[in-house]
Amino acid sequence: MQKIKLSVERLRQYVEAEDFKGYDPYDALNAPLDFQRFGKWLPAILTQLQKRNPVNLRPFLGIRKGINPKAFGLFLTAYSNLARLYPDQNFDGRLRVFFNWLAENFAKGFSGPCWGYNFDWANPEKYLPRYAPSVVVTAYVGKGLFDFYKLTEDEQVFELLRASSEFILRDLHRTKTNNGLYLSYTPFKKDCCFNASLLGAEILAKVYSVTGEAELFEVAQGALDFVVAHQKEDGRWNYSINPETGTQRRQIDFHQGYILESMFEIIKHLNLSDEKYIKSLSHGARFYHRQQFFASGRAIWRLPRIWPVDIHNQAQGIITFSKLASIAPEYLDFAGTIARWTIENMQDPEGYFYYRKYRFFMNKISYMRWSQAWMMLALSQLLCVEDGGNAVPEEEPIPAFGT
Repeated sequence: MQKIKLSVERLRQYVEAEDFKGYDPYDALNAPLDFQRFGKWLPAILTQLQKRNPVNLRPFLGIRKGINPKAFGLFLTAYSNLARLYPDQNFDGRLRVFFNWLAENFAKGFSGPCWGYNFDWANPEKYLPRYAPSVVVTAYVGKGLFDFYKLTEDEQVFELLRASSEFILRDLHRTKTNNGLYLSYTPFKKDCCFNASLLGAEILAKVYSVTGEAELFEVAQGALDFVVAHQKEDGRWNYSINPETGTQRRQIDFHQGYILESMFEIIKHLNLSDEKYIKSLSHGARFYHRQQFFASGRAIWRLPRIWPVDIHNQAQGIITFSKLASIAPEYLDFAGTIARWTIENMQDPEGYFYYRKYRFFMNKISYMRWSQAWMMLALSQLLCVEDGGNAVPEEEPIPAFGT
């Protein structure tokens, strides 16, 4: 545990020295050029090339370090964890910085506060301008708000969280099926990404645990039912499904961990006891553990591809297995194994974590959201569980299951 504590402290000193600002793997379009005039393909290609480039050309391209709303949501949870771990230290000032910035910098014109990335997002199917809201960014801000509220019981914090759930309820496309329902990734297109829909449902479940509103329960459970119904026989979930054709995109990586974490949180905060949810969570966790990680704690990038080792895979593994330790204690040891491998192989002497480890070289670019915020959340979460309890106290224990 001492190694993990020292790692968190080195990382904390680094992110604070950087004032929580940084680059992002997807920020190529923050360069001062109008890329949209070149059509839909060039912006998407440039984004992917820059994401894979191990040489950081951003300073030469005019791309500046910035504040990422999702990173601030992650830091809200991480610093709430630290405040629980070290009550004699005053983290309130840092927490208020994150909260105040998020309260002042959300997308306007929607049913409730919502957040998006601080860069233009481009692929061949869509082009979203910076700060265009999505359920994923809004959910991670919401998770941070919930953890901050649980720490402080500050009603102002909860009011922002409750208001943001209106964006999820009213602005996202909601599609009902025979197996439940799903929420769209953004308000701008009707689509179905399993982990994104479940993230929105997780926020609704957490708000429900405070307010008891029936609509929140119904939508959150409906989204959970849909995901459970689409689990594969081996325990995995694919990344998305085309609503028109039914074709699924097979992409098995850290999103599996997202799904398991959200399932765990929804079951807990809705206080669900139906055995089908527990079995689905158990089955998915076994696949995640046995198929997506080596025994050493190193994650597989994207099945069946082993390389590269991506820091996001490592961080999500720590988070997911730390949380599932409350229902399968052996997962806590494995979360520690992942953490130690990551610290030993991917943390720089300056305290920050590298982006990717390839077979013959390392991409050492420091990304504030993708790497630092995620690892700070992951390691602080692990420390909280190892310290004797979850970062956010359990209202009701979730039923145990075998692994």
